[in-house]
This record gives sequence, structure tokens and C-alpha cells, in this order.
Amino acid sequence: MALLDIHNLVVEFQTASGPFRAVDGVSLHVEEREVLAIVGESGSGKSVSMLAVMGLLPWTATVTADRMTFNGRDLLKMSPAERRKIVGKDMSMIFQEPMASLNPCFTIGFQIEEVLRFHMGMDKAQRRARAIELLKQVGIPEPEDRLNSFPHQMSGGQCQRVMIAIAIACNPKLLIADEPTTALDVTIQKQILDLLVSLQAKYGMGLIMITHNMGVVAETADRVIVQYKGRKMEEADVLSLFESPKSNYTRALLSALPENAVGDRLPTVSDMMFEPAPSGAGA
Repeated sequence: MALLDIHNLVVEFQTASGPFRAVDGVSLHVEEREVLAIVGESGSGKSVSMLAVMGLLPWTATVTADRMTFNGRDLLKMSPAERRKIVGKDMSMIFQEPMASLNPCFTIGFQIEEVLRFHMGMDKAQRRARAIELLKQVGIPEPEDRLNSFPHQMSGGQCQRVMIAIAIACNPKLLIADEPTTALDVTIQKQILDLLVSLQAKYGMGLIMITHNMGVVAETADRVIVQYKGRKMEEADVLSLFESPKSNYTRALLSALPENAVGDRLPTVSDMMFEPAPSGAGA
């Protein structure tokens, strides 16, 4: 049984001009201990799909699916109260902008300990000890002192590490990382990716990596789903995707990598989308 199993997910938002379909019939599954990458350009429905799984979309969103189960439980039939018991505990998400996701009014320690209080029922001493342990795991120096820091007193990379600490606080079965290296310099990006992969291996989590960076996909993923305009264009293991992509859109993404530049011009996705497919390839 897959850890997360979704079939024909549709997400629509109500607008003044009528419903807008942001996710159109996406199906996916994630196994325990597997790293799945969901890749595509901005606006392809990657984050919306996972926010629908987490139950974190606004009231204007309508979510339907033929099947959406997590660890054998039907997410579609859960009440909001039941969903809150597993979100943040068994299923966690690292959000795209750590500086915006962390509450500027509360200390780092308070925000980590709040998760432990709500989901684990720990007392104050237990929460503090666990928060220090988590900050050590994610590589924050002087964790005892950092518990009293506010988000604005930390760098972007440190805030991202704090977000990871919050996400893994309850040892989740599934971790969703939404563009976890956005706005970080290259050195810190590598550190964050290495940290996520090592934590995933240590705890045996299923990991979903949402990204538009094909380099991240090559380094971290076991299997890849490519999305475009809310639809799944292709699904393959990493080696197959890079060696023999089936869809025009996947070939366009790969052709737009910097190492594929011809002369002083880098091919764009728009350049490649409507080129004829190689013989034997799918559309």
C-alpha cells in the first residue's frame, strides 16, 4: 500500500469570472522511504496539489478526487478536526518562504515547541529539550541561545533550517518540501538539500520535493512527475526522465538547462514546446 495515493485530483478556485482549474486530473503515489520530485515551471499546480493534500487551501478552493488516501486513511472523508491531528504530525510541509512562514511575533523556540505541545502532549521541560535537539539536528549553532531568537534575527538559511526542524519535530511519515532552497545562495542550497536527504534516510520518511530546478531532481529524487498547466505530463524514474523524456514539455525543460546553451543564447521552454517529438516518443 502506498503511503500517499491520489487519483484524478482536481482543484478549482471560484473567481469573479467563474471557476479556475488550477489542478486538472493529477494522479500520484509515494511509497515509504521514497523521494518523489514534482517539477514544472511556476503556475503548473505543484504547490496547490500538495496544499490540497494538506487541507490548507482557502475556502474559495474546491477539491475533488476519485481517491486520496494517506497511510490507508481516506483524506476526503476526514473532518477538519481529524485532518488537523495528522497535519504537522504524520504529514508535514516545509513551505516555500521561511521568512514569511515563520511568525515574526514569536521566538523560534515557541514556534517549535507549539507543534510538540499540540501533537505530542509534552510538558515544558520535554518540549525545550526536544527543541534543542531538533536545532542541533538541522545544524543551528548554539541552539540553547537560538531558542530565544526571533525570525528577523536569523539568516534566510537559518530560518529554512528552523522550518525543517518544525516539520520533522514529530517524526512524520511524509515530508513535503516546497521549493526548500528558494532565495538561498548556492552553498546553502547544497547544505539544505543534503540535510533533507539525510533526514529522510535517517527516519525512513516519504519525501515529496516540489521544485522547478532539474539539478535538484537529479541529485535527490527516485522518481519524477512533470506538471504543466495543472496537468501531469510525464512520470518516470530519474534516469529514464533525463535519458529519454517522453513529452515535449519535459524535453523543453531539459533543453533550457544552462549547460545546454548554444553560443550565447539559452533555449527557452517556449522555443522547444512545439518542436516535433523524436521518433517513438510520446506527445
